[in-house]
Amino acid sequence: MKWVETRKAAGHMLCHDITRILPGRLKEVAFQKGHVVTGKDIPALLDLGKERLYVWETLEGMLHENDAALILYKLCAGEYMRPSGIAEGKIEILAERDGLFTADVERLRQVNSLGGMAIATRGGYTPVRTDDRLAGARVIPLVIEEERMRKAQAVVGSNPLLSVLPFHPIRAGVIVTGSEVADGRIQDGFMPVLERKLAEYGGAGPRGRGGGGGSGGLAPEN
Repeated sequence: MKWVETRKAAGHMLCHDITRILPGRLKEVAFQKGHVVTGKDIPALLDLGKERLYVWETLEGMLHENDAALILYKLCAGEYMRPSGIAEGKIEILAERDGLFTADVERLRQVNSLGGMAIATRGGYTPVRTDDRLAGARVIPLVIEEERMRKAQAVVGSNPLLSVLPFHPIRAGVIVTGSEVADGRIQDGFMPVLERKLAEYGGAGPRGRGGGGGSGGLAPEN
């Protein structure tokens, strides 16, 4: 990064947040790190007392944190996923549909071991809903070496680190083994519980009678 005069800063990207403070009334981020300064911004920046600014300076062999975070997203995201916005080198991976979430733990560990970057995910082999957060990725320094990002890409290869296996309907059957239920002496109390659990995944179907029952359910696609 480098200093520039605020009056000459149009087109440059800020390397730090700029805060606006009104004592006893307001404290907020007026301009976020990563914001590209426009001509209209300059009077407001001068009003905040910013005569000079730290701005991003392109360095050979180095990547800005937000550019590198986008690379991490592409390494993580499989089908049925989308990115959040990128801010301060952070990006989240969100589910685009319901399914079973999985993560390649070993390759994740190798990427995180490279240093300067971190990917954190929810537990693998767990059900997820549309718009659930699956993972967060972050580049820690403001700039990071292109070579280190290439090493991460080499670790991951062509198969993304994360996957969402969509659910599809199946039939589920229940066999009641207690003679007291089969003979009608007592009312089966387990079927409603099972139906509620299956319904959480979109299952629906007729209840059985006597010695067995059935309901619709969901299973991940292979």
